[in-house]
Amino acid sequence: MISINNLSVEFSAKSLFDNVSYVINRKDRIALTGKNGAGKSTMLKIIAGLQKPTSGTVAVPQDITIGYLPQHMTINDTSTVIEEVRTAFSHIDSMRARLDDINRRLLESTDYESAEYQELIDRMTTLTEQLAMEESENCEAEMEKTLVGLGFSRADFNRPTAEFSGGWRMRIELAKLLLQRPDVLLLDEPTNHLDIESIQWLESFLTSKANAVVLVSHDRAFIDNVTNRTIEISLGKIYDYQVNYSRYVVLRQERLEQQMRAYQNQQKQIQDTEDFIERFRYKATKSVQVQSRIKQLAKIERIEVDEVDTSHLNLRFPDAPRSGDYPIIADGVGKTYGDHNVFSGATFTIKRGEKVAFVGKNGEGKSTLVKCIMGEIPFDGLLKIGHNVKIGYFAQNQAQLLDGELTVFDTIDRVAVGDIRTKIRDILGAFMFGGEASDKKVKVLSGGEKTRLAMIRLLLEPVNLLILDEPTNHLDMKTKDILKQAIKDFNGTVIVVSHDREFLDGLVEKVYEFGGGKVKECLGGIYEFLENKKLASLAELELSKSPTGADKKDVKPQAKADAPKVAPKAEAAPVPDRKLSYAEQREREKTIKRAKKKVADAEEQIAAIEAEIAEIEGKIASGDVTPDIYNLHAARTKALENAMSVWELASMELDELNS
Repeated sequence: MISINNLSVEFSAKSLFDNVSYVINRKDRIALTGKNGAGKSTMLKIIAGLQKPTSGTVAVPQDITIGYLPQHMTINDTSTVIEEVRTAFSHIDSMRARLDDINRRLLESTDYESAEYQELIDRMTTLTEQLAMEESENCEAEMEKTLVGLGFSRADFNRPTAEFSGGWRMRIELAKLLLQRPDVLLLDEPTNHLDIESIQWLESFLTSKANAVVLVSHDRAFIDNVTNRTIEISLGKIYDYQVNYSRYVVLRQERLEQQMRAYQNQQKQIQDTEDFIERFRYKATKSVQVQSRIKQLAKIERIEVDEVDTSHLNLRFPDAPRSGDYPIIADGVGKTYGDHNVFSGATFTIKRGEKVAFVGKNGEGKSTLVKCIMGEIPFDGLLKIGHNVKIGYFAQNQAQLLDGELTVFDTIDRVAVGDIRTKIRDILGAFMFGGEASDKKVKVLSGGEKTRLAMIRLLLEPVNLLILDEPTNHLDMKTKDILKQAIKDFNGTVIVVSHDREFLDGLVEKVYEFGGGKVKECLGGIYEFLENKKLASLAELELSKSPTGADKKDVKPQAKADAPKVAPKAEAAPVPDRKLSYAEQREREKTIKRAKKKVADAEEQIAAIEAEIAEIEGKIASGDVTPDIYNLHAARTKALENAMSVWELASMELDELNS
């Protein structure tokens, strides 16, 4: 469909791409990957026609449409949300205008046998069919569905776009792009400003309705669920894998190992050749062989080894000072702005050492509650910070608080303590500040670089309660993995506000959901929370289809007797229970089957954990005690509590369905 041929790009005599060629096919869903600065965004701009390559071509057929979502953009501030999104259908007006023009030319033509007349007839037929297909879809319904899927409420539709932040404006632009249904979608970090529910909706849209997709993203779960092909950009070349990202990681490691072996073999060959030349350079009897080896050496095409992988670096941050048993106790906490209630009645306790996530749609109060904890804004209710709690807070504007006159190295050196000071260069390298970059002044760094630097600075401070508000927005996958491991090893308490499921998976053991003005505590990890939420919504869907339930229970037995007498014609006849259709019955059976499986899986997990605990307790009773056996016992006991909570939620869902 789109062919990239011998593409080369140079910046200041430095080669970004070197004779790169590949093809984008229909229904390809491609993840562009590579380290920061490899050229991913540049590649998207070239395909979109916004940037010219140094050499090579991008062949796009005339009837192929391309939609491009950059990382940063500005949109019209003089319209409402719905008016701005409605411009996505301006192509329909263009099609009508072209059809009117063809009809006018047909009326004016008198040579009905000419090739030109026949061509106009063919174009009119094609255009009429395309227009009929476009107009068959309910544009207003599609706009509403897309905006709601991306997190907008219906009350937002008629608000001016000027009232929204940059992240929400990006959602407006994404909505327009998706509604246009281009043949090729180019998306540069589309999930940066989306919450978990919006990301899942976008995943579903891209996999079920989009045509070809090429995307750059650092959200591993997102690209795993969407893509079926991975193109890695490395050292000016591309490596094309016909697999999703997780499988690519495995294949890439195998390729790097093969590449390293080939490099080592070639280096040995080069060294042997150079040794031969040096040994016999001045011997007349060997001059022919020496000249032959010199020519052979000049012809060798040197193998380049890809950038060094530093993801194995194990960062261990200073131990947290011991705090009280309960760093945060909230009792009926709420926040209102005028008549707008952000949330109310938030009651929960976070224990020392727990790692929890705040999740929910943007605007539901996650960052607001963080500001309440930090004491930055007034609130209702009681919020108690525990004894000896030292808070480290990473806000989204944290980068603005750095001293611009300091170098990168000095910024970290001023907060590092103990043995960690000997590893500052390694830490900076892991966060992409290696080599000369560590000597740059902070004021010349980009926004993303400042964010990464602020994150390192925060993680080196001796705190015992770490609050991170969207910490992964500007981090690539390798850096996120390093950060995630560092937080897992941190022995203090952690609150993470994030929409990155892959980052939260295995990191948090409790989830607080913000929505509808409430804060709900959910035990278990992020995927258990999402699965339970999905089951709950399906249960609600089934109950809403049922003619029985809450509506029927609300009718009082004496209501008929107490009601005033009316003419028989006006009396409502009793509504018979509606039988479910075949499709509804099948959907209900599937839902119940999934709920039963969830209960069975939870029971199996409980049995397995109980068996592990029994085995550990047996070892303790027999005196077979290792240094970490009590920590292991505590960890498995906590896992059993979480598994019991998951089983309880699953059982409740099944009971609701059966009732």
